Amino acid sequence: MRQHRTRTAVALAAIGGLATALTACSAPPAESGGGDAAAANSDFLACMVSDFGGFDDRGFNQAVLAALDTAEEQYGVETLRLESTTENDYAPNLAQSVDQGCDFTVTVGFSLAEATKAAAEQNPDSRFAIIDDSSIELPNVKPVVFDTAQASFLAGYLAAGYSKTGTVAVFGGQPFPPVLLFMDGFSDGVDRYNADAGAQVKLLGWDKAAQDGTFAGTFTDIAAGKTLTQTFIDQGADVIMPVAGSLYLGSGEAAHEAPGDVVLVGVDNDVVELSPDLADVMLTSVMKQMADAVVELIGQAVEDEFDNTPFIGELANDGVAIAPFHEFKDSVSPELAAAVEGIRQQIISGEIVVESVNAP
Repeated sequence: MRQHRTRTAVALAAIGGLATALTACSAPPAESGGGDAAAANSDFLACMVSDFGGFDDRGFNQAVLAALDTAEEQYGVETLRLESTTENDYAPNLAQSVDQGCDFTVTVGFSLAEATKAAAEQNPDSRFAIIDDSSIELPNVKPVVFDTAQASFLAGYLAAGYSKTGTVAVFGGQPFPPVLLFMDGFSDGVDRYNADAGAQVKLLGWDKAAQDGTFAGTFTDIAAGKTLTQTFIDQGADVIMPVAGSLYLGSGEAAHEAPGDVVLVGVDNDVVELSPDLADVMLTSVMKQMADAVVELIGQAVEDEFDNTPFIGELANDGVAIAPFHEFKDSVSPELAAAVEGIRQQIISGEIVVESVNAP
């Protein structure tokens, strides 16, 4: 990363308090060249606006920050990073991205949808991409969404097969469709394992049919994550997936303090890479390959190949995946690992269709 090429702006704390349907799927963004071409792109400004989780969220925002670092090196572009700490920061930060002459701005998260739409409507010559939202249908906005139910299906199957107590759990931060999509897939994976193995592994925290379950009401209160995780541990769950932003840090505390063998399933990124102190309790993670997608989308924008066709990350295009088992590689039986891989191949081939009312 060339620090002299990067401009970072942090929204003022005084700004205020905290306040989907896709009809087409694009192919994964194509590779763009680097090397000598980079020098020709030094006047291209790629920007991001974080959601209220801020830059140090160990999640979405950090992934996109990493993508900007890569784009600097790969394409020779300049970057501008605008941090939001509340939802009231979104409109001012987007206005600043336009005022600074950003050629392409990535807004990070579905909570930015309203502000992104307004900025795009007011600035039709500016180009935007929004992560995890498909509600905006404008020629200058590209939705970037991920069918995480597919990868969560694998995680649910793995969790059910790994569980020693016969009880697993999942909870969300708030009941937004991208959160529910993880929970739907996890539930289906548990059900599939039960059908394949003749087992009766119980899932706590989510009823897919009723679309009802357990939510912390926040994505930032780490203590709430610990409390909910402890509640599930007390009910016998030994594999728990928090779909709740930074609340997984609280889940990690609860897992470390649990008297038995309790493990977690992370979401969004490979949590072991972001929080290596949790490697001893992180079975796997359901990953949205956001950084890869953003890098390639910046490359397309540099080449003036921007379009508003939604990008949908799936298992088939490596847009979603489950992370390596890391420290649990020897704890997951070869038979279970092979079964999970078999399920992955069947989803890619279409033999298994993962369905969710929350799907992009």
